[in-house]
Amino acid sequence: MIRFVLAAVMISTPAFAQSQADLYAKAREIHERVLTIDTHVDIPFDFATPAYDMMKPGPRGQQVHIPTMIEGGLDAPFLIVYMGQGERTVAGYAKAAADAFTKFSAIHRAADELYKDKIELAYTAADVRRIYGAGKKPIIIGMENGYAVGKDLRLLDIYHGLGARYLGLLHNGHNDLGDSAQPNANEPAAEHNGLSPLGKQVVEKLNELGIMADISHASMKTALDILAVSKAPVIASHSAVKGVYDHPRNVSDEVLDAIKRSGGVVQIVAFDPYLRATPPEKTKAVQALQKTMGMRGNGDIDKLQPGQLQAYEAEMANIENQWPKADVTNLVDHMDYAIKRIGIDHVGISSDFNGGGGIRGWGNAAETLNVTLELVRRGYTEDQIAKLWGGNLLRVMEQVEANAKRPRKRR
Repeated sequence: MIRFVLAAVMISTPAFAQSQADLYAKAREIHERVLTIDTHVDIPFDFATPAYDMMKPGPRGQQVHIPTMIEGGLDAPFLIVYMGQGERTVAGYAKAAADAFTKFSAIHRAADELYKDKIELAYTAADVRRIYGAGKKPIIIGMENGYAVGKDLRLLDIYHGLGARYLGLLHNGHNDLGDSAQPNANEPAAEHNGLSPLGKQVVEKLNELGIMADISHASMKTALDILAVSKAPVIASHSAVKGVYDHPRNVSDEVLDAIKRSGGVVQIVAFDPYLRATPPEKTKAVQALQKTMGMRGNGDIDKLQPGQLQAYEAEMANIENQWPKADVTNLVDHMDYAIKRIGIDHVGISSDFNGGGGIRGWGNAAETLNVTLELVRRGYTEDQIAKLWGGNLLRVMEQVEANAKRPRKRR
């Protein structure tokens, strides 16, 4: 996309085009030198199967593959073990845990067997640097929705052993750990008035294990409670900011300030509805499509069968042609705001690819360089860009790891 724009400018205004070409060359050089971490890439249940072969770019809904990561310079994605919120029953908890194990197994199969010459699972910040230095792509695991924990904290020990290095306590809809930023239609605005007693125990357990607590999808009160309870830095793995666009999922200035005090980081997400207002007509069209497909929202995309996914993506393409998505400039506007508010050391980048994320200019892993290009265009230095693309997140990982090693009273 950007290469095409540059070529067009070069024909009409040679001097300006040359300056743009120089900017592009500078951005590419920086991008090749910095370690780029994307903290939120969802995977479907058929990940690491012929339906989602990491070496073969597939349907538009599959936005991250090893060839596209190499092309775009995306070095280290967090692959997400996501569970949609279901019934809070013994059967519901059992299914959520079983589904989580299915996704953990798929990630291990990809890293340990299918693509072990290209990627490697990272369990620590040091692993990320070692694997990257060896010329392979580090893969890190995150979890989204504490529903997979149910009411059994022992599962956190198992998830940690399998490689989980952050846990988003909430998704859409309240759960036993706390209140969601987006309750389901049949739910009250708040159920626990923030973090529940069980949620507090989960945060304490995450601290003990060295798993980053993630506030994305939590209500503001829940987020502030998590930040107050945690003795280690806290992250927002894929969020934007209310100061630029007031959306229920976006973090407020109060939450931003609390993240800074915790030593944490907010990973600004390339998710169109969070970056700017969506035309009501587009919202209605998407809702109608999802209802037709039996979906409750973007989180149900991984429940679609291959034929359904193809039809869904084709219709979504028609909708997006009619009402284009936000672009990379909108993403960096949110980053600018957060940086001015809490400083360059507390901001990062995420895509939410395969889960509804993707914007004009960064629609898949192959276009990752475009984010760096916009940062260079705005005057960010290489050291600053390195922090935003992964340095800040690795620092937080290290601090969470160190916190877990501190002696504690036996519970």
